[in-house]
Amino acid sequence: MKVLCAVKRVVDYNVKIRVKADQSGVDTANVKFSMNPFDEIAVEEAVRLKEAGKATEVVAVSLGSAQSQETLRTALALGADRAILVESDAELQPLAVAKLLKAVIEKEQPQVVILGKQAIDDDSNQTGQMLAALLGWSQGTFASKVAIGDGTVTVTREIDGGLETVDLTLPAVVTADLRLNEPRYASLPNIMKAKKKPLDTVKAESLGVDIAPRLKTLKVAEPPSRKAGIKVPDVAALVEKLKTEAKVI
Repeated sequence: MKVLCAVKRVVDYNVKIRVKADQSGVDTANVKFSMNPFDEIAVEEAVRLKEAGKATEVVAVSLGSAQSQETLRTALALGADRAILVESDAELQPLAVAKLLKAVIEKEQPQVVILGKQAIDDDSNQTGQMLAALLGWSQGTFASKVAIGDGTVTVTREIDGGLETVDLTLPAVVTADLRLNEPRYASLPNIMKAKKKPLDTVKAESLGVDIAPRLKTLKVAEPPSRKAGIKVPDVAALVEKLKTEAKVI
């Protein structure tokens, strides 16, 4: 069984984001990039399925500029067998990403597609659902546990007030939540081996997909700064402030 993982190159989660002066976006000059943490969890799950004998091949796919090859090499170092870069310097919004992934999937014919439930740069949480709809496949979102059966995949997902378990018929799209697993660190030998693993590049234009943006960003702004807290002498003073100032009771 082939498993395909979609991985995105995003600003590293340790970087303090700076908004451009013209509010057109985030300043990415001289900023460290890394793999979207949710996608890293997806790769880990795919590699674990292979190690458990449930999968025979793990293919990592990324979409974006040539720099995304670094992200794919990370996926290869974590255990993916080969990688595909759909290269494009254009702005790729969730629908365009889903359409491009669909084109790749129709060529690769995986039985399971695993990707992060969202990317930390836009928090859209749309690509997995759009991809499943475009393919007409089953989908299991926000997965905290994945179990492969005979032609099926059982996904446990967190919902309000508890857990929900769904049985999906393969092929299926699964989006990874934080609790699915803890990604491994890439060892130095595996990082060196990853440099020799196959990484194919495909131009986005060659896939015949309409990637025109559907959304327009009006402006990007920092959240308002939080006011400093105060200390109250007793419960009565707290209740009074909640009534008169916060007006929440």
